[in-house]
Amino acid sequence: MFLRKPLLLAACMLALSSPVWASPAHTYDFGQPAPAAKATRSVEVVMGDMSFTPKAIEIKAGETVRFVLVNKGQLLHEFNIGDAAMHAKHQQEMMKMQQNGMLTPTGMADMDHSSMPGMEHSAHGHGMKHDDPNSVLVEPGKTAELTWTFTKATNLEFACNIPGHYQAGMVGKLTVSQ
Repeated sequence: MFLRKPLLLAACMLALSSPVWASPAHTYDFGQPAPAAKATRSVEVVMGDMSFTPKAIEIKAGETVRFVLVNKGQLLHEFNIGDAAMHAKHQQEMMKMQQNGMLTPTGMADMDHSSMPGMEHSAHGHGMKHDDPNSVLVEPGKTAELTWTFTKATNLEFACNIPGHYQAGMVGKLTVSQ
């Protein structure tokens, strides 16, 4: 029994590790999180079941935007900023969370992560939890915020990476211009 947890931890860490995300101080070339007080404007994004309103957002490079995320749907949704490749990778992580019982249709399972040392979801190695700075989960009927400073002109997406949601059309265009 004593060796079971360390072996489980080692096996899960190997199975879920990804060299692309190995650095605990992952940075984003398109910007970084910011405190809400630094925002130069707010954008409300309404989450329906399998939809975002608006479907496109335009931002200027250097701008700090406070996204106010209102989930009017019946399901748990995510607001994640990134490019298509980042979303594809995050969708795989979210699928693992769902398969491990951490993610339910309406929220995160209430589990004691400390008793589950092998559940290493986070790309940052903080245990299995949803803690990416460019992403927030919003439960049905709830409102959340994400504030981000966009540092360069680029084409991004905002998306819900809960299994099946992106594929059902829960993705929007986020254009950062000079």
